Amino acid sequence: MFEEDNDDRIYNLLISKGLDANNEYPQFVEKLYSKNDFLWKESVTGSYLNMSEKFFNKIDVVIILAGLYEKNKEDIDSIVETALKYKKPIILVRPHGLEEVPENLEKVANSLVGWNVNCIVDTLKSVINF
Repeated sequence: MFEEDNDDRIYNLLISKGLDANNEYPQFVEKLYSKNDFLWKESVTGSYLNMSEKFFNKIDVVIILAGLYEKNKEDIDSIVETALKYKKPIILVRPHGLEEVPENLEKVANSLVGWNVNCIVDTLKSVINF
């Protein structure tokens, strides 16, 4: 690895969760953990409905798993609304194995990605304004 390729930053992510019949959340997190040269942590909140500015100031990127949207609309809409309010980049991840995503989420996302971990990490890094 070249010196300029080293990235010691620890990215703070907010990843959508909720009812998850297809286990997309654990699969997604497992993919991130498999990327040994990508350091990250996840910020977790007790409720998506009242996320504070202080909580959101710690977040680098919001990741919305589109496959969870149908069963978790209220929570995900709240995450998106708050991310937009505090100007945090949103990455929308396609449902595992599918191409279609909810149109309302696609309109507000900074980027749309599939499940390739290298693409996810590259996209995540590219949407962050330093």
